[in-house]
Amino acid sequence: MGYQTEPVTAADLPYLRRCVDLAREALDDGDEPFGSLLVDAQGVVVFEDRNRVKDGDHTRHPELEIARWAATHLTPEERAGATAYTSGEHCAMCSAAHAWVGLGPIVYATSTAQLTAWLEGWGVPAGPVTPLPVGDVAPGTPTRGPAPKLADEVRALHARLHGVRDPG
Repeated sequence: MGYQTEPVTAADLPYLRRCVDLAREALDDGDEPFGSLLVDAQGVVVFEDRNRVKDGDHTRHPELEIARWAATHLTPEERAGATAYTSGEHCAMCSAAHAWVGLGPIVYATSTAQLTAWLEGWGVPAGPVTPLPVGDVAPGTPTRGPAPKLADEVRALHARLHGVRDPG
């Protein structure tokens, strides 16, 4: 749709690093490897979570939890000034929730396109929802990503989830 994302900045990297660490925690606990933070306008992490879908509720994405938390705990102005950081670009469900709640930018370590290509290359069957970039679901939401410095690490987490010996 012609949507453009901006590059990740050096200031984004520590937040994205924490997201990848949360993704690893999720995987170590038997969940899918995704982790996310919500950072306020002053740069303070106000909420963090990781994937919690292993028990069968596939809506337990950390990005959706961020939207729910923000709707309850932040004013509309605070939500607009907050930035969501995540190990993987928001899915369609989470992009919609992010936009409906009125959160600010999304910054991701790896993109939907990257994850989709990895999964296809490993022969992993497609999920029940079409993988769409944030811009196709929430075109008014600014995005930054992916972060090339973290791509190999995130790819390795997903390879481990799917039992793939990934040559990289």
